[in-house]
Amino acid sequence: MKIYLIGMPGSGKTTLGRALAEHLGVPFLDLDAEIVARAGQVVSAIFLQHGEAYFRQLEADTLREIAAQAGPLVLATGGGTPCFHHNLTVLKNSGVTVWLDVPVAVLTARLAAAAETNSRPLLATSGPSEKWLHETLSIRTQFYQQAQLRCPADACTAAAVAAQLAAAGIALG
Repeated sequence: MKIYLIGMPGSGKTTLGRALAEHLGVPFLDLDAEIVARAGQVVSAIFLQHGEAYFRQLEADTLREIAAQAGPLVLATGGGTPCFHHNLTVLKNSGVTVWLDVPVAVLTARLAAAAETNSRPLLATSGPSEKWLHETLSIRTQFYQQAQLRCPADACTAAAVAAQLAAAGIALG
């Protein structure tokens, strides 16, 4: 079973993903890191040199390759991953999706405090603005709400997600 973490930039997908994978004793992957390894360029350079459409296709191709691999894992997706190229269907058909549902005010604070904002191409142009986050979340919520599990920000820990998986009868293996 694969566990896919979805949510907005700054929701904690990578941080929670690492902790959850360790808690469950399974491998962890970050989709953006996999894309960077395959493309030989950081995400911001891919966006700058090739554009968002190229990146989204590369993202979809990489996701499909990971989803087709045997064995359990926890994957932190990019914030927009479930919103393009029918990726949400791929996620739901090959594992369990968990939405890290974090309020915009929390996302804004986290992203403002993070030094990595410039490495996030969609945020680099707008900054971690509340306006951009509100607008983007309003568009992406229709995809995020389709996740099999939802993890509210104030209760989103590796143990809490593992408990949700167990309560839903979802076992890895």
